[in-house]
Amino acid sequence: MELEVRHLRALCAIADTGSLHKAARRLGVSQPSLTTQLRRIENALGAELFTRGRTGCLPTPLGRSVLSRARPLVDGMTALVTETRAAAARAADGPVLRVGSTASRALPGWLRRLRQGRPGTDIALRVDVSAHRLLRTVAEGRLDLAFVHEVEGCPLRIPEGLTGRVLVEREPQFVSMAGDHPAAVHEVVDLADLAHDRWTVDPAVDGEWDGLRRVLGAAGLDPPLLHADYHTAASLIALGEAVAPCQPTSHPREDMAIRPLRGDPLAVRLLLFAAPGVPLDLPYADLAAAYREAALRAAPYRRWLRAGGTAGPCMMSA
Repeated sequence: MELEVRHLRALCAIADTGSLHKAARRLGVSQPSLTTQLRRIENALGAELFTRGRTGCLPTPLGRSVLSRARPLVDGMTALVTETRAAAARAADGPVLRVGSTASRALPGWLRRLRQGRPGTDIALRVDVSAHRLLRTVAEGRLDLAFVHEVEGCPLRIPEGLTGRVLVEREPQFVSMAGDHPAAVHEVVDLADLAHDRWTVDPAVDGEWDGLRRVLGAAGLDPPLLHADYHTAASLIALGEAVAPCQPTSHPREDMAIRPLRGDPLAVRLLLFAAPGVPLDLPYADLAAAYREAALRAAPYRRWLRAGGTAGPCMMSA
């Protein structure tokens, strides 16, 4: 007898439930049928895989070894069936464009343009703080496009086979602070004005912590760093407990000020990547228009651009 996935699934069910009776109920078969199947599996392998007793079925040492190799196969087959059925359902409902992105104010406008330019196409979105994770997902064929940022001085590892284009060669990172912070009275802030502040970063964002430490170190500053996600960081900043780098497209709040840093020491590069065979020109044009729209809506960034700042190709008409 050759082992099949159904046999491995039966072994996993017995191990998970610890009982032939419970495993049979989970699998939708009778207990005698499952008992016979287990006996045939053990005969085929030439060894006992479970010990039967009053407390149920326990894997033998060899059984544990078999289970350690069976589970990934069962999980992989389950994932294959689930994903294939999902793909078939999507194909029946119409085409799907799978988009990934790190956080960006340009994202809503980009999605709107993608939908408008592709009637009948469903746009699926995945947002992740990790650019590397998004790029791997594109390389694995589970996303079609990924809009990501690369912290200056911390280059991304680009998987082979992806095609990419630069949206913004150097986007300056502004600083967010409490609305009543002493430095908020200035249109442009020096790093020295923030020498006594705590800085907060999200360590899950690829390169952000290292990039900030490099810039602060170059300025001769060594402030305490707080690790926090974006939502927690916003609360800390509004209360005056910390300052943080932020995207220039961020919108100021009543309790928070957004200011450029003199000399633009912090910056990122914005990039769009596509999976092999996925056209890039139209999604790139839609993204460039959405980014320009978001940039010009943000007053501090609009002033920075009009004062002579140059963000990249998509801002040439700003």
